[in-house]
Amino acid sequence: MTDVTAAAKHSFTINLSILFTELPLLERPAAAAAAGFTAAELWWPFGENHTPSQAELDELRKAFTDAGVQLTGINFVDDLTKGARGTVSLPAERERFRENIPVTVGLAESLGTKAVNALYGNRVAGVDPAVQDELALENLALAAQAAHAAGAVLLIEALNKVESPDYPLVSAEAAVAVVDKVNAATGLGNAKFLCDLYHLARNGEDLAAVIDAYADRFGHVQIADVPARNEPGTGELDFEDLFARLSAAGYTGRIGLEYKPSNGVSADSFGWLPRELRAAK
Repeated sequence: MTDVTAAAKHSFTINLSILFTELPLLERPAAAAAAGFTAAELWWPFGENHTPSQAELDELRKAFTDAGVQLTGINFVDDLTKGARGTVSLPAERERFRENIPVTVGLAESLGTKAVNALYGNRVAGVDPAVQDELALENLALAAQAAHAAGAVLLIEALNKVESPDYPLVSAEAAVAVVDKVNAATGLGNAKFLCDLYHLARNGEDLAAVIDAYADRFGHVQIADVPARNEPGTGELDFEDLFARLSAAGYTGRIGLEYKPSNGVSADSFGWLPRELRAAK
């Protein structure tokens, strides 16, 4: 059970691409609201379709507005459904990613969403990593400029090498280095580190040290327990301590619940967080 005092100092958002997947996507915002949440985030919600129709975009907007749930974050096209880990650094996806930028940022702006996440993309066999990194910087600079125009931050995330062995950003240090390069390229300062404590823990990082070193660069924090990526209290992490450390480090942003319910039923996985703490502050 997570300490309520530590959790009470934070505001939470629920990831509807991993929670409430028992339901169709358009029904999930209402389910989140029924569970007491008023903020939610999404991975790219349209599968391999990087330019969904206006009708599809309108349906998604309506699902959130009708439920009274704020969309707080969304990924650019990521192709997670087919094992990819983003498209930013992939030469074959250059035009597709760039065509997706105005779609994702436009959806975010229309819903008041202040964070867009760009997964870096896996290494490609036969392609020089330096070529991928150069393309990634170009694409991320374009994404950061578009996000800035919409009043949003661009998030750059480290994943874990166990589940994503071909993804090059598998440490906080590596992700923050990319953040710094993007900010240097644009001069805007709106690229931020998405600190997913689950991924960093799976990589064996010292979470307390990461918080101490980089909290001022965090644009968002996400959580799941280790090793099974279930709700807090089901694994090895001390969330009472982590929440307290985030507060002490001055982190005031939201914490995203990006975990799989341990018994397969999302509504049963929130017992660690009292209902009165679920609505976003």
